[in-house]
Order: sequence, then structure tokens, then C-alpha cells
Amino acid sequence: MKSEIKTALILGIVIATGLGIMSMVFSLFDEEFESANKTSEGNSLTKIDKSRFKSAPDLVGIAHYLNTTPEELSEKIKDKVVLYDIWTYSCINCIRTLPYITAWNDKYADQGLLIIGIHSPEFEFEKDPKNVKMAIQKYGIDYPVVLDNDMETWKAFDNRYWPRKYIADHEGYIRYDHIGEGGYQETEKIIQQLLDERNTSLGIQVASAASLVDIEAFEHSMFKSPELYFGYKFAQNRNQLGSEEGFQPEKTVTYSESDKIDLHKFYLTGDWKNYEDSMELVSDTGTIKLRYNAKQVNIVTDNDAELEIFLDGEPIPAKYVGDDITTRNNLIVSEPSLYNIISSENSASHLMEIQIEGKGFQIFTFTFG
Repeated sequence: MKSEIKTALILGIVIATGLGIMSMVFSLFDEEFESANKTSEGNSLTKIDKSRFKSAPDLVGIAHYLNTTPEELSEKIKDKVVLYDIWTYSCINCIRTLPYITAWNDKYADQGLLIIGIHSPEFEFEKDPKNVKMAIQKYGIDYPVVLDNDMETWKAFDNRYWPRKYIADHEGYIRYDHIGEGGYQETEKIIQQLLDERNTSLGIQVASAASLVDIEAFEHSMFKSPELYFGYKFAQNRNQLGSEEGFQPEKTVTYSESDKIDLHKFYLTGDWKNYEDSMELVSDTGTIKLRYNAKQVNIVTDNDAELEIFLDGEPIPAKYVGDDITTRNNLIVSEPSLYNIISSENSASHLMEIQIEGKGFQIFTFTFG
């Protein structure tokens, strides 16, 4: 009996000792595993395979620099996370993104973000630095803007869209690409991620921003009229001019009243000179009619004129008056720009008539939202 007890005690001691040794082994393994994880996390930047990313191209063919100089920009860009915003100031889609971009500049410029506006013009008047400078003042842009008048930087990025945002990390690799409006939260999270990578890599201690810019995004209509171009080259392969006289390149055409007004087409009266990117009113007065579907209507124009606008044969109702209408249904055009003439909460179809007084008035496009 005593021998059996002795044997049991010895067996118990052996088991307890074995369990203790195993516990120590597992504990050491856990510590090594956690240490390896920490090392892996700490060195995660060095483990990113950037061979699949393209390097951001150089800014080439720049005609003018606004809010900066070539030397200053070259110095600023070093070791920065860079958001390249390709835009043009008469593009409504570009304009709608600007509140977010300027807010990101305010929020992250001191943390290592550099925003560069690449202004690649659609129309000839957008090449004038005075016009672009007026636009950047209007929209509160104080980050560098470069005028890519010959679209050389546009081509270097292999771009085909307005607007487009590319984000390069602090080593110059393009890590993000977004076309058009929207995706604002996703874009800002990428900015935060790349700033964290930068600061860790450079050993900079900066508190990471967790919150996101909170701006209400414009909600597009599900069914809206397409952009309507007045230039014969821009409107090529688009059946948008309803007047039977049609486009006649580089000629002055007398357009007569049309009996039928189809949806998504514009109709003219008066004498108009046809250019590749626009039409110019040659007579003292003229009219434009169109039947559209949208909740917002914008017009891109140049040269001084007074426009009186009617909706379904009546002065514009108060609930439809756009931001740039000066009185109930008048728009004074005084500079080359985009003007908002109709703005409402809901999308609907309407017949709009614009009566124009002002020889030399030039119109480029209608855009809708």
C-alpha cells in the first residue's frame, strides 16, 4: 500500500514537472511570436512590393505656375504624399470636388500632404492665367496650381478624364487613382494611410487623424440630359443640335424657329458663327431653346451679355432659380466661366428658353446634374 502511494506521488510530480516545462516552452513561443509580429508590423513599410506601382511622371510643358514657383514646387514635393488633381475650372464635375480637396489641404498640409492642381483646359479661354487665377480665388484654392495648357502633363499621366485624382506616396509611387466625382471617404482614408507610412518611414511623430471631412456630396439625377456641346468639333458624332440648319464649320448661319423641340437637343434663332468649340452670336439678339431632364442646369459662356430665362413659358419659379441668376429670371454674363442657372431638389423635364441680348455672346456647353 505504501509502495503504491509512493509510486502515485512520483508519477504526479513527473506530470506536474512536465506540464510546467511545456507551459514555459509555449510561453517562450508566444513571446517570440508576438515579437515577430511586432517586428513584421514595424517593418511593414519595407515589405511593400512597389514594383507593381508606377512612378508619378514629372510635370511637363507647364505654361504658368499659380500659388507657387517652379523652384518652390520642386523643393516642396520632396518626401511628400502628393495628390495630383487634374481639373479645369469650367467643368462642373471638377468644381463639385473642390470643397473636399481644399478641406484636405487645410487638414493635412502640415502633416506631409501636398496637393497640386493640374489645370488642363477644355476650352481656349481656360488657358488664360488671369481667368484661372480668378477661379482659384473664387473657390479658395491656395495650394499650387500649374497650367497644363498643351495637355503635356495630362498625356504623361495617360489621362482622359476631368476630374481625376492620383495620389503618390512619399517615394513617388502612384498608390491611388480615382476618376470623376465621389469616393471622398475612400480617398481621404488613402491619404491618411500614406501619411502614416511616410511619417513612420521618416521617423516623424505626428498624431494620426481618424475623423473624415464631413461635406454633403451632390446627388446626381438617375436620368439626366447629357452634356450639350455648341462647338462642331466637340459635338462630333453627337446628335445634339436640333435646328435643321445644323452645324456649318466656320460659317455664320441664320437659324430659324423650329416647330418641334425634342428632349436632349438645343435649338437656335438668330445669326450664329460656328466654331470648333463654341458658337458666337453675330446678330444683336438671339434665342436658345432646349428640353432637358435634370435638377441642375449650368452654362459655359464668354463675352458680355444679358440673358433672360424662361421655364415652360414662364419666368423661372423661385424653387428653380440657380445660384448665378441676378434677378428672378436674368443672368448677367460678364466673364468667361460656368454659370448655374437652374437648381432644384428634384429632377424633372422642362422646356427652357434663353433670350439673349448682346452681340458677341459666346456659348460653349450646357451641363446637367
